Amino acid sequence: MHIVLVEPEIPGNTGNIARLCAATGASLHLVRPLGFSVDDRYLKRAGLDYWHLVDIHYYDSVEEVLAAYPDAPRFLLTTHAHRSYTRVEYTKDSLLIFGKESAGLPEAFRMAHEDECIRIPMVPEARSLNLANSVSIVLYEALRQVHFDLEEGTI
Repeated sequence: MHIVLVEPEIPGNTGNIARLCAATGASLHLVRPLGFSVDDRYLKRAGLDYWHLVDIHYYDSVEEVLAAYPDAPRFLLTTHAHRSYTRVEYTKDSLLIFGKESAGLPEAFRMAHEDECIRIPMVPEARSLNLANSVSIVLYEALRQVHFDLEEGTI
């Protein structure tokens, strides 16, 4: 699994997501610009001592990520989608793409990949969920579908 964060802004969220990736074996892809330094103490504190377990990659655009994994199924998480994250089929090489905390994914990018957009259902009055929570929800559903064995700790 590949977690792609497009222009993440909050170091604590990215640190928590890095820890999640370390615990699940998912790769983490960060698309610049980042809203923090990767040396940020909050980022490191959130990831605790798991950084050596994280397969992390940096890119200057989301298009670079897509070019690096041209055959991987892509899922763009957005509150603007109509299809639920539970209504798609994930594979072990799926790209789970999330936008920045303040604005989500760029509209032009979403529109260009509208058929790959999915959402986490929530009540209409709620704007969105925390980014780290959203990644956790979707990643564990994707891992469940590909038979992630929590007892064995393998995918």
